[in-house]
Amino acid sequence: ERRERERKLSKEMAEKATRELEKMQLQEKAEVKYKEWLKKKRAEEAEKKKKEKEKEKEREAELQEKKVRSEKIFKEWLHNARNKPCPVLNGKSTGLYFCCYVVI
Repeated sequence: ERRERERKLSKEMAEKATRELEKMQLQEKAEVKYKEWLKKKRAEEAEKKKKEKEKEKEREAELQEKKVRSEKIFKEWLHNARNKPCPVLNGKSTGLYFCCYVVI
């Protein structure tokens, strides 16, 4: 009976140790998966930031190009406006504000 009890006790201890080992292995596996997930998430965030920076650079380049184009068109308009004669009505200047251009 004593041997039976010792055998039963050792069997229970072995089962308990096995359960603890399985629990630890599951915990380690979960930790590895979490680290992989975290690494992937950080890589995604870095990629997202990189794309946002690229979009911002493109937007800045477009704005700069638009500004240059606008300035060129304005200068052309100004040059053409200086060369236009003022409108005359019945031999008199109309006195309209747009016929008197100031040289800049």
